[in-house]
Amino acid sequence: MSSTPVPVTAAMIKELRERSGIGMGLCKKALEDANGNMELAITNLRKSGAASAVKKEGRITNEGIIGQAQSDKAVALVEVNAETDFVVKNERFKEFVQAIAEEIAKTSPASLETFLQQKFSKEPSLTIDEYRATVIQSIGENIQVKRFKVIPKKTDASIGVYSHLGGKMVTLVEIEGSNQVQKLAEDIAMHVAAAAPEYVDLEQVPADVLEREKEIARTQVKGKPDNIVEKIVESKLNSFYDTVCLVRQKYIRNDALKIEDLVKQNGQGLRLVGFERWSITQ
Repeated sequence: MSSTPVPVTAAMIKELRERSGIGMGLCKKALEDANGNMELAITNLRKSGAASAVKKEGRITNEGIIGQAQSDKAVALVEVNAETDFVVKNERFKEFVQAIAEEIAKTSPASLETFLQQKFSKEPSLTIDEYRATVIQSIGENIQVKRFKVIPKKTDASIGVYSHLGGKMVTLVEIEGSNQVQKLAEDIAMHVAAAAPEYVDLEQVPADVLEREKEIARTQVKGKPDNIVEKIVESKLNSFYDTVCLVRQKYIRNDALKIEDLVKQNGQGLRLVGFERWSITQ
């Protein structure tokens, strides 16, 4: 006669997670399989090899790549880290990053924590975090999903993505006004990788940053007549805008053109509304 199943409580899952370091989804399954027996659950986790993945969880992950994928509804960027550049170049690691990016683009999760606990569509018996654990076991290094962002697609907009240095940096540009100018968006995304703008246009420059730049400029021209000071300050601010605002930057492929002019050349009503410039964080 089989024993009555023991209910697995949130407190039990929390205790097993604290003792093992393994994701909550895997802890819940281990407890259910062990009928609530904590020690048996830990033993089974060790036998399955999950414990070996946990031992690697604390290792520093300073290498990685930025993955990107698109669905009908969105474009996703995700940073995934590993311990060494050798593993980052591993095909199994690259396959994991691409699969993760595709899942994010398709499901648009609300947060990283939510995403890690959702089911992996290609293998529904696993959560995303459990899938990550299997890759850790296979590769032998700690792997962490660091961050992600979902950029929804709009019917009247084009999104261009550019990947640099094998995914060490990925840039994205969104242009509103047409869904037929993806190549233009891709070209500007390449520019973003090289020119490193901080804002789309001067309206995006925070007031405190603007005041700081004005103060620096005024300090540099102390002692001059007020009317000259204001002209010099304005000139320095314009130079600042030309450096940090994407639409004001000179196009890397043709420095006779500013990015805003390049956009205008490609059609009436086009407007560059956003960009992303992601590189591996330390």
